[in-house]
Amino acid sequence: MAQWSEKVVESRTVLRFSNDFFYKLSLIYATASMSNFTIPTSSGANPNPNKSFEVAQPPGDSVSSLSFSPKANFLVGTSWDNQRCWEIGRNGANIASMPKASISHDQPVLCSTWKDDGTTVFSGGCDKQVKMWPLLSGGQPMTVAMHDAPIKEVAWIPEMNLLATGSWDKTLKYWDTRQSNPVHTQQLPERCYALTVRHPLMVVATADRNLIVFNLQNPQIEFKRINSPLKYQTRCVAAFPDQLGFLVGSIEGRVGVHHLDDAQQSKNFTFKCHREGNEIYSVNSLNFHPVHHTFATAGSDGAFNFWDKDSKQRLKAMSRCSQPIPCSTFNNDGSIFAYSVCYDWSKGAENHNPATAKSYIYLHLPQESEVKGKPRIGTSGRK
Repeated sequence: MAQWSEKVVESRTVLRFSNDFFYKLSLIYATASMSNFTIPTSSGANPNPNKSFEVAQPPGDSVSSLSFSPKANFLVGTSWDNQRCWEIGRNGANIASMPKASISHDQPVLCSTWKDDGTTVFSGGCDKQVKMWPLLSGGQPMTVAMHDAPIKEVAWIPEMNLLATGSWDKTLKYWDTRQSNPVHTQQLPERCYALTVRHPLMVVATADRNLIVFNLQNPQIEFKRINSPLKYQTRCVAAFPDQLGFLVGSIEGRVGVHHLDDAQQSKNFTFKCHREGNEIYSVNSLNFHPVHHTFATAGSDGAFNFWDKDSKQRLKAMSRCSQPIPCSTFNNDGSIFAYSVCYDWSKGAENHNPATAKSYIYLHLPQESEVKGKPRIGTSGRK
């Protein structure tokens, strides 16, 4: 097994912008040192072995987040140079993508989300602010949230008509976008690494493997604080669709399935994934299917897989792409799975080769057999 260090790699990544200025970035994407970690870079490597549809005019730099509109097939992708939106059109088994608009932040963009009415996009990043982009109306973006350090996560909570932002300044803030000051500032024990909301459940993952659970019916008080069931740095979290628990993924190729009810703790389990022999890769993204409530994992091994937590089995393993998959998402009805293939900066700037590190965004059309849950197999429940 590869030897791991829990130390977060910071201040080691150099980003190049179009104006040839270099920014140094404290990189939470860095997934600690991996002695056996390699990224295929040969000219014969295939970035698209699953024959997914390629999104036109992808970002010129690494993709940090993907987010579909909850109302239509508009896809927003943020990257370390700007933010773009594409309109996705589907005709049977064929998909076309059309670039619609783009905006820029002053520094790398790390996160994005849509307002529930599908008209507006929020994005945040290393410029320590969140911009609200009235995309469908063609309006200009405006700043609606500020932190003292880069903003790693952003979520719109329609039941509260508030925006939640999580930052490396160790705070979680709630914002009424009509006001300049936050409605409430919640202190976190460490830097925010990941955040997930399924009202009334919100889970915030921070450094030092903290998982802070909030009941948004009383958002100013922590409902529960949990040490991650995984031994290494948290990379991503995803609330169950029924709000009874959550998934957590780590840099050590492992996912934890955790129920909140103390009476349901016997149902908790962890499983290994995104591993190849002795090589162990980060789990970068967790996404529940909006219809079947199975879920997808995507990792730095360049693979994405579909799973059923209830029967504890993998439904489909996809072929590995030639670069990591930093982020992924389903569209609103689960008929399209979007994922990016690009360098994830886990090995820093010294291992980044601009000549081979092209960024891609792909669209996969899941078959029902890939994403619909299956009965438990045998007595072990593991396939």
